[in-house]
Amino acid sequence: MALLGAIFDVDGVLVASPHEQAWREAIAGFADPARFTTAFYQAYVAGRPRFEGARAALEQLGVPDAAAQSIIYADRKQALIERLITERRFDSFPDAVRLAAALHAAGLKLALASSSKNARAMLSHLSTPDGRPLLSIFDADLSGVDVPRGKPDPALFLLAAKALDVQPEACVVIEDAPAGILAAKAGGMAGLGIARLDDEALLNGAHADLVVTSLDQVDIPALVNGVLRRPTTETSPNA
Repeated sequence: MALLGAIFDVDGVLVASPHEQAWREAIAGFADPARFTTAFYQAYVAGRPRFEGARAALEQLGVPDAAAQSIIYADRKQALIERLITERRFDSFPDAVRLAAALHAAGLKLALASSSKNARAMLSHLSTPDGRPLLSIFDADLSGVDVPRGKPDPALFLLAAKALDVQPEACVVIEDAPAGILAAKAGGMAGLGIARLDDEALLNGAHADLVVTSLDQVDIPALVNGVLRRPTTETSPNA
């Protein structure tokens, strides 16, 4: 069926955010930061609400009394991320900005759905290719909304679809984390995986409908019609 809505994760999709850096630096004093690799971040922290991710990380690293210590760890991380955002130590992913603008131009409703409460602060600094504030093309922003369970539970994405007034099966979710793809599929939505960390296998393992290494590799007209595929020619539809 034709797609009417697109739901974007933020960290790792639209923004090369400093979240991973903040989580890694904040772990000092609890565990060796060298153990907090990108693969570890993707497996146990990415896509989860802050306190849930903090607890999962400490438990996996064998930190005693992880439940209580996770509150301190999460607060320390939050202070770091706020400083990094204030200093604008992050970059946007131009391919994602182009995709969002193209889908908006094609008539899809757009939503932001990230577990991060810092998403809006980062996106407020970004613009579309024609100079409009990036946030202006999104119809709903569910970033940081509290839900009973984080990804891979589909609750946040289902709220986003409801906010767009679009049925879940008419939505596509753009995600970089396997947990996010699992959440999309659990909610009955199409899942578009962007593999920015050489993690195509993990995204495919989560049953993404399409995995690309650049969102410029997505066939926009086909996507609007409900088919997730790469362009049939070498010319990118976003170029």
